[in-house]
Amino acid sequence: MVSIKDIAAACGVSIATVSKALNDHRDVSETTRLTVQETARRMGYFPNSQARALKTNRTYNLGVLFSERTGSGLTQNYFASVLNSFKREAEANGYDITFISGNIGRRKMTPHEHCMYRNVDGVIVVCVDDGIDEDTKELFASDIPIVTIDHIHKGKLSVISDNAAGMRCLVEYIAGRGHTKIAYIYGDPSDVTLVRVNTFKETLVRLNINVRSEFLLQGRYHDTSSTELLVKKVLSCSDRPTCIILPDDFAAIGAINALEEEGLSVPEDISIAGYDGIVLSQVLRPQLTTIRQDTDRLGAEAAKRLIALIRKEITPNESPLIVKGSLLEGGSVRDLNR
Repeated sequence: MVSIKDIAAACGVSIATVSKALNDHRDVSETTRLTVQETARRMGYFPNSQARALKTNRTYNLGVLFSERTGSGLTQNYFASVLNSFKREAEANGYDITFISGNIGRRKMTPHEHCMYRNVDGVIVVCVDDGIDEDTKELFASDIPIVTIDHIHKGKLSVISDNAAGMRCLVEYIAGRGHTKIAYIYGDPSDVTLVRVNTFKETLVRLNINVRSEFLLQGRYHDTSSTELLVKKVLSCSDRPTCIILPDDFAAIGAINALEEEGLSVPEDISIAGYDGIVLSQVLRPQLTTIRQDTDRLGAEAAKRLIALIRKEITPNESPLIVKGSLLEGGSVRDLNR
């Protein structure tokens, strides 16, 4: 097995210099650092994680916690995409990932206890629900570096998708195509949902379009069954909408199913729009009109911020990083102006 001593001999430098170069210390020149790291790769050197943890006081292990009650987790394409980009950025910086849960075997643990058990250097918390539960509050009260995604918590770094700008853009686009009877089936209560619903109503008011209570219904994210029922309910209105916005792209499939059962087609009879911009939305026919959230940047920036926080390069009091999405026009919203 190749050791640091072997690398030092091959490079003609001290063991201390090799150790610093492999751990990206700043008091080693760029040329020396690259030479040592390339030599280590060529010789097949693999560091011992336990030994490195003792020397650096870091495990190079990041925790991932889903703060939710729905149990959907990674079945939601949006969160899976965010985590994938987080994973790529973390691994590129030499970090492993551990999922934080409430159980280790048959032993019940709080998220904070699990983080201590795995000795993670920091945690990203993906907030799906409205607020933080009591067990997660214990973690937030600790001194473990934390970055939240889609949730702002005082004294913690956060990376936020610009849901206000996204919903505003979507409603303006639909209204611009002549729609004044727009329904919105929104998702489970959460910070994200609150922003989207408020922006939906505010944008309609600004465009002089009536906000109709019968057109505003609470559904569930990533749930085609509940969406089908709610679409049928809104279609039963005496003066039904010409366009329906769904909680997310996957839920839009439920809307399509409901419309087909009613003998209606998209967009000729009813227009629909989603939110997220998942790959599936663009293979539907017609392609779904939706807001594409920049999951690549959301995950990567969360990883960069967490690593910078661990390295003490930034403080937890930095302003939230807001990541904008973009409109995918698709073909599911009919132009009524023609």
